[in-house]
Amino acid sequence: MSTETTLNAIEQSNTALLIELLEDKSLPIEEVQAIYNAFKTDKQLVGQVAMNLSLRTSVYERDREYSPIMVELLIDIASNPIDMGARWAVAKNPHTPVEVLRHLSADPINLVRALVAANPSTPSDVLEKFFSDEKIVRDGLSGNPNTPPKLLKILCDDNDKMVRMRLAENRAAPKEIIASLLKDTDPDVSKAAEANLGDRT
Repeated sequence: MSTETTLNAIEQSNTALLIELLEDKSLPIEEVQAIYNAFKTDKQLVGQVAMNLSLRTSVYERDREYSPIMVELLIDIASNPIDMGARWAVAKNPHTPVEVLRHLSADPINLVRALVAANPSTPSDVLEKFFSDEKIVRDGLSGNPNTPPKLLKILCDDNDKMVRMRLAENRAAPKEIIASLLKDTDPDVSKAAEANLGDRT
């Protein structure tokens, strides 16, 4: 679809078409921004813009879709009160600037904080504060490459298998912490730890 299609849809307030356009992660980021700027107070479209940014961002290829426009949009959506769901998408986006993640780390919604805790761009000082947060938030720390080793060491003994599993798969965790999970009571966790160590040699 052409830029003209997007501009016409904005002009005619054709929200159904705009939502359809935003479902395509290859829609030029300039057009995503134009839609957002025109419909900042439309909950559905703000949420769809946030989802578009989420779709075009791979945690494994973080630099691929990076652009100043994306950062600008993430900052704006983070402080837009119209849609809480949009804040979730910003909280988990690895391109979200650190200052925005700091802001969202105090969000009243625990799921937003949980996604900030799991975001690989969240700095370690923010992650340390999450350690005394509720369980859903704390759980995100085990797979985060920035979580301080002293906290990972404590998470080794967590009762929740999924916490230990994420820790066993965490490529940034120190070798000795992963090695301690080789003896985990759950075979899936010990297998994940073994694979993690095997990939490092």
